[in-house]
This record gives sequence, C-alpha cells and structure tokens, in this order.
Amino acid sequence: MTPQRSAATPSAASRRPARVAFVGAGPGDVSLMTVAAVDLLGRADAVITDQLTNEDIVASMTSEGVDVVDASHGEHGQQLTHAMRARLVVKTAKAHKSGLVVRLMDGDPATFNGLAEEAQALVKAGIDFDIVPGVSAVSAVPAYAGVPLTSRSTGALHVVSVAGGKRTDLSASIGDDVTLVLLGLPEHLGQAFTDLLAAGRAADTPVALTRGGTTTHQTTRQTTLEEAARAIVGLEVPTLAVIGSTVGLRESLSWFETKPLYGWRVLIPRTKDQAGPMTKQLLGHGATSQVVPTISVEPPRTPQAVERAVRGLVTGRYQWIGFTSVNAVKAIREKFQEFGLDARAFSGLKIAAVGGVTADALRDWGLEPDLVPTGEMSAKGLLEEWPPYDEVLDPMDRVFLPRADIATDTLVAGLQEMGWQVDDVTAYRTVRATPPPAPVRDAIKQGAFDAVVFTSSSTVRNLVGIAGKPHPSTIIACIGPATVKTAEEAGLRVDVMAPEATGESLVEALATHGRELAAAAHEAGEEVTRPSERRKKSSTRRKAKG
Repeated sequence: MTPQRSAATPSAASRRPARVAFVGAGPGDVSLMTVAAVDLLGRADAVITDQLTNEDIVASMTSEGVDVVDASHGEHGQQLTHAMRARLVVKTAKAHKSGLVVRLMDGDPATFNGLAEEAQALVKAGIDFDIVPGVSAVSAVPAYAGVPLTSRSTGALHVVSVAGGKRTDLSASIGDDVTLVLLGLPEHLGQAFTDLLAAGRAADTPVALTRGGTTTHQTTRQTTLEEAARAIVGLEVPTLAVIGSTVGLRESLSWFETKPLYGWRVLIPRTKDQAGPMTKQLLGHGATSQVVPTISVEPPRTPQAVERAVRGLVTGRYQWIGFTSVNAVKAIREKFQEFGLDARAFSGLKIAAVGGVTADALRDWGLEPDLVPTGEMSAKGLLEEWPPYDEVLDPMDRVFLPRADIATDTLVAGLQEMGWQVDDVTAYRTVRATPPPAPVRDAIKQGAFDAVVFTSSSTVRNLVGIAGKPHPSTIIACIGPATVKTAEEAGLRVDVMAPEATGESLVEALATHGRELAAAAHEAGEEVTRPSERRKKSSTRRKAKG
C-alpha cells in the first residue's frame, strides 16, 4: 500500500529548480525580438540580463515583482567570466523553485555568448532548459549599416570573434573574394586589423566599423584596412567590423542611418498612454522620444452631473453622445464599470468621435462610432458633418457631451444653432502636472532635444509653465493653427504645422521637415547634423571667437 503524502510535505515538483530558458534578445533593436522571447519574458519569475540589456525594455515586458539579476558584472563591478556566469545561472534557478528563469543573452544565444558553458553547468546540476534563438548581430548589424555580407563578387563569408590576449590566425581570410566579419572590443579589433594586413590582405580593402548596431545610436565609419586601426580609436562597445568589397555598396544601400529623423531626440508633452502611437511612429523614422506629462487627468470635483447623464443615457434620454477625446471615452467607460453596465447600454444611441484616435478608443470598447470627421479632426470639423436636428426624423433632440472642465464652447454653441439641446457635462478635470526632474528641465531649456511636438494649446502652456521654454535651436512642431497661435504667443518660433489635426500627421510633417533639412545640407555641401548638434557647434564657435 502506498503511503499517503502529508499535506505539509512539499511535492517533488515544488522542490524542483526553475526551468531555464536561454533567450536571444537580438542585437539591440527591440522590434527584432522574437514572439517566443516576448512571451517567455512575460511569464518569467526571474530574468538574468546580459551586458547590453536595456533595463527599461525588460521592465516593460516582465510582470511586476520579477527578480532581475545582472550577469555582466559582479557586486564590486568586476567583469564576470563565463564560469562565473554559469554558476550564477545555476544559483538563480535553484532559488526559484518550480518557476521560470529567462537567461536573456545579447544577439543569438548560440553565437559568441557562452551558451555552451552555462548549458553544461545546468546539465551537471540536473536543471532543465530551453533555447530560443535570436537575431544575431553578425547579420543584423551589417544589414542596418547598409552592408550586404555576400554578393556576386564574394566567394566566402568568415565570422571571427576576437578575444583579448589571443592572437587569431586570419590567413584564411586574406582573399579579395572573402567577406570577413570581426566582433570584439575596439582594442582587440585594432590588433586583428594589423594581423590581417601582415597576413597579406590588401591595404585598400574597404572596412565598415559600426557601433551601437540596430539602435538609434548606431554610427558607422567607412575606411580602409590600412586606416582601420586608427579609425576605431574612440569607438565604444559594442563594435562590429565588416571587411570586404561589399562595404562599397553602403553608399547606395544605407537605409537606417539616412532616415529623416535619424538620431533625433524628440520631446512629447503628453501622458505615456496618449504618446504610445507617436513614440512608435517616431522610432520608425529613426528618432528616440521622451514623454513629459504636462497634464494630469482627475475625476470631476462633483460627480453627480456625469452620473445623472450616464443614467439618462441608459434610460433613453439622448439621441447622440459626442466624444471629443480619449480621456472622455475613458471617463465614461469607468462610470459604466462602476455602475455594472457594458457597451449594450449604447443600443439605439448615435455616437460621434472627434477623430481617429478617439474612434479607436471606442472600438476598443466594442463601439463603432456613427460619425467621425473626414476632414479636419477637431470640434470645428465635427460640427461641419454633424446633422442638424430634424423633428420628423429624430425621436429626441438631446445630445450628451462628456468633456474636460476646460473645454471650449465652440461645439456646444454650434450644436445649439442646429437645433440640438446639449448637456455639456464635466466628465474629468485636467490639472497641470508636476514639473519634470531638473535634468529634463535643463535639457529642454539648453537645446538637448532636437524637436518638440505639441498636440494642443494646453500642452504648450503647461510645458512652458512647468519646464520653461524650449531652446531656440529646437524644432517646434504643432498639430494645428490654434496650437501654432498659442506657441507663438508664448514666444516660440514654429517650424512645422501638421496638415491634418492628428498625431500621425504631425509626426509625418516633422519627418518631412527633417528630409528638407538634410537635402539643404547636401545641396550646400555640408554635413547633415541634428538641430541639437548645430546648437553645440554654434556655441563652440562663439566661445572660440570670444
């Protein structure tokens, strides 16, 4: 007879060490991470990071309370060896019983990352593991630099990792038809270039040196093998070198570093929830962005009015409801949840949305708006397409407008002129946000940002109020005429205005301006520089003259 296990006795499964997943993080661009990698990070109990891991990315992809362990350096800042990392992985797995430990590795786990040593240590400790390949820097970084690794004129591709203190025999890579990819620290690459010349590779062989590959900090220097050892001085890690005839194709194939906003740092004065689409769109044009909230959205001081309006919506008091912002959608949705209602309460009610972003927020709720302006996406544009009240066709004449406490009267007055009775109800309040940290305020005023994108008049007033005016060298982009007027009244020079009042149109207009600046620099025979760089160079020249 098999004895019964006591309820207090832990099972074998609960005593088992965590399963380890070796996951490739890719070369730096987070969009190159695999679906499997993102899924495992979302389920991880612990994440062991690598040398190049972006902590913000890990925080955004993992659940709250996940244990993050640094595998690049020890407690005293010393670089960890492969053996030390292997012991750390085993220790972490044993500390998280029956859980999941993600060993996040730069690039692809199987390529120059110490996977063999760490996996063997797990085998010895009896710990199960999985391997999720990632995009390797070997292929991704040259691709982002505009350098193909093969062509009709190349016969072989050699990949070599240059380790410190070890001389590598490169005699097999001296042929003109060989493309050689070297990975390593700058000082070790310099020795490899010297060894390759000594082995007989032609001194005029083209070389591309890329640091920060696939990120918006990527820079590529094109030189020759004879000059490469000197050209690499001052470059930071990670650095990758491509040596061979295909480097010459970079002049026509460079696509990443020539994006219209490449390397730009753009300030978005919005909340993070609102700025998401703009952040992604800016990244697609090569820019990084920083979000600085200028307003805080809070419930109305007296909620009775909006609560009465929501009850009236359910009982059939209204013919229309008009949403003029995402915040309005959020406020009413929260009231619905508070009252135990769902989207079915909108049955028979016509819904208007001021623009595409607000319409998308309604669709996320399961509601399809009946009216979205096809022209100008504003209160004016909404009025132009809103049908007048018809006492024959419309069963009732009342409109519910849940809005901010600072909303203008344009929409209300226009609807009333068309015969509608309007319940203009404060659904939320907007208050000025707390000032950003001092380093951000200094960056704004000193011109460290290349551009600021203003999506409303209130974002202009509030940013200037909490952080000060952007530096004159900073490109100012505004979403529409009203925002332009407010910016100019604040003493700002407006460089860009969106042709349509949408965030997407605003970013595209800024990208077009970036292209025009680059074209003007090329025509003048000058180097293409970012606005913040021009400010630094101008300041340096003034100091030199002084």
